[in-house]
Amino acid sequence: QVQLVESGGGLVQPGGSLRLACAATGLSFSTYAMSWYRQVPGKERELVALIGIYFATKYANDVKGRFTISRDNGKNTIYLQMNNLKSEDTAVYYCNGKRNTLDYWGKGTLVTVSS
Repeated sequence: QVQLVESGGGLVQPGGSLRLACAATGLSFSTYAMSWYRQVPGKERELVALIGIYFATKYANDVKGRFTISRDNGKNTIYLQMNNLKSEDTAVYYCNGKRNTLDYWGKGTLVTVSS
């Protein structure tokens, strides 16, 4: 059974940093493109960052230069380092793993940016 489990969310002040992690089990992790998405109530889930199987990365325009996605295939884990956080980064952050027609999601972790 595939499981993606996010951790690291919480409350942080504007300008602060957080590091999210997503641990994957039950899949051949190195063969999956892995991503972080986020969603706020009333809006569609949006892509934040993606890292491919060859470690190429892609970012949403509003997080470029502030967020960094990485993966550790030895630990079956991806990370999202988030710096200079803004109130508009407040959302539930979801981990996603995708390979061809296979598409798996975690349950999400809440990030709240507020003073």
